[in-house]
Amino acid sequence: MCAADRFRASGKFRVNANHKVLDAWLLVLCTGCGDTAKLTIFERAHVRSVRPALLDRLHSNDLTLVPELLQDPVLQHRNRVSLDWEGAWRLDTGGSDHLEQEVIDVSVRFAARIPLRPVRLIADACGLSRAEVERLIVEGKVVSAIRLTGKVSGDFTFTLKR
Repeated sequence: MCAADRFRASGKFRVNANHKVLDAWLLVLCTGCGDTAKLTIFERAHVRSVRPALLDRLHSNDLTLVPELLQDPVLQHRNRVSLDWEGAWRLDTGGSDHLEQEVIDVSVRFAARIPLRPVRLIADACGLSRAEVERLIVEGKVVSAIRLTGKVSGDFTFTLKR
């Protein structure tokens, strides 16, 4: 294995049975050399403790299971990995005509649970610096039902007042 610290999911799982005990891994590929590594899903789990539907999905290499597992904080902690979301999102503003309005109501919808900072999203969408967006939040010119200064990964709305 090379020294690269980035991997991509292969979409394959490996399940190993030893009598009534199961181990399961998600196979990942090193982006540097292409070697296969394993992320532990569970180990030494008794057969009865594993949901049959999950076992079926593992055996069939269900591709929809990959993002579910990779976003699981327990799996991330167990394997000492974190997801790299750089470049994984884009904001469709529908043009810049709306930026001249006095009040802009914005709804943000997530296609996937990608953690991002609302301040960064608002800055990118409105052509502002992050410091300027933070100042607008303090002044009450950017308001939302959620805290805009942390990270979010679920749908939210905000209002920008010019």
